[in-house]
Amino acid sequence: MTTAVLLLAYGGPDSLDDIPAYLLDIRGGRETPQHLIDEITERYRLIGGCSPLLPITRSAAAKLQAELDIPVYVGMRHWRPFIRETVAQMLADGVDHIIAVCMAPHYSSLSIGAYKARLEEALAESTASPAVTLEFVDSWYTQPEYLDAVAANVAATLERFPTADRDDVLVVFTAHSLPEFILQRGDPYDRQLHETAELLAQRLLLPADRWTFSYQSAAQTGVPWLGPQIEALIPELAAQDRRNILVAPVGFIADHVEVLYDIDIGVQAIAARSGVRVERPPMLNDSPPLIAALAAIASSYLD
Repeated sequence: MTTAVLLLAYGGPDSLDDIPAYLLDIRGGRETPQHLIDEITERYRLIGGCSPLLPITRSAAAKLQAELDIPVYVGMRHWRPFIRETVAQMLADGVDHIIAVCMAPHYSSLSIGAYKARLEEALAESTASPAVTLEFVDSWYTQPEYLDAVAANVAATLERFPTADRDDVLVVFTAHSLPEFILQRGDPYDRQLHETAELLAQRLLLPADRWTFSYQSAAQTGVPWLGPQIEALIPELAAQDRRNILVAPVGFIADHVEVLYDIDIGVQAIAARSGVRVERPPMLNDSPPLIAALAAIASSYLD
């Protein structure tokens, strides 16, 4: 049996010129209104013109491969290399045991479930797939190395605040919002995220009045999305005389537009208007603690 790990991530445009095609894939082939293309293009322009997600994921894959001494591939849900392209390459390379891990720790049928569906479709399209054993990691939000790494980054970021203010800093853990209707389906996403926030608060010894959880990056789709939203929460906290806030994205593990724009530009602008100081810890990206977490996850599926 030839075993390999497949790291799955959302994908992001390689350049501003790629954004219309990228959005077309996200929208399932439906044309994107020009005003939305313009808005998204401007966001990517402000963070440097492209998404760093692919190079970060490729670097993590190379480091994980060195750690495990087995092949590690990268597949993207909405951009190159697409999952189907990577699966074809894996099969051509003789891989017949795939351990698939998403670069997002929490499960939702709309997120991780969609990765799994794309992967299963790619295998079903291949005549070689009946001989392939697929082990798909649905979630890893309680993985100790992941939690320890995030907690360490938050603790280090708290040190940026003046000593006199440090005991008043409110830590707001965040994750990408999803439509509220997932709750009626029994989707575990919201529960898992709140559990992660609780576990991190315990590691950081934060009392109940020193941390909370919020969603971010909700889309305008005409249906309610999970809240509260960080964009609305910041002014509310300012009205309560909270002046020092640490925003810690925990649903994301790598730098991409929802962090580099939504938090570092969008939330920071709201904070400036509200008279609030906001700091954000670094993402795990391809750091040794993340590689240790991924290696521990993958190793549990190895003989």
